[in-house]
Amino acid sequence: MTACITEDISITSIDLSDITSSSSISDKVCVHWGCELSSSQTAAVFEAEDDLLENQFFIKTICLSAQASDELHVVAVSDGVGESKPVPIATLRHCMPMVSFPALELMPPVTFNLCSGTGPVFISAQHITLNPTENTEEEEEEEEVEEEEVEEEEEDRGGSF
Repeated sequence: MTACITEDISITSIDLSDITSSSSISDKVCVHWGCELSSSQTAAVFEAEDDLLENQFFIKTICLSAQASDELHVVAVSDGVGESKPVPIATLRHCMPMVSFPALELMPPVTFNLCSGTGPVFISAQHITLNPTENTEEEEEEEEVEEEEVEEEEEDRGGSF
């Protein structure tokens, strides 16, 4: 006998302004990214919009469409580090239609190429933007207090000689 447990999950929408105004998560923004490679579009490029921020790009899955022909599909990738040649990262066929990557990080710009096969092949990734940490007023005050304490210690040492 099989038991099935269902749970009522309510879904709420999140406004991006709510995310950026929250101090606990304002330093990181995660966005899902995806593309389709096929015989009509054999390449796709992800480029970060802002070079001043730290950008992380993680490939999550590459999967073969159910409509794809039964042939070997090879997906290669190259990233923005140096002048790298495309490296095959997935070889897909109907018997193995999906590859998952727990932590494959690439530096933008990232180029995906369908080297073999006609697709369609779907790529799912996550783009994370890290905002630079800025000193808050509290941190600046703490630094000033620490500097004053160091100065007082130096004065105390200087007066005892």
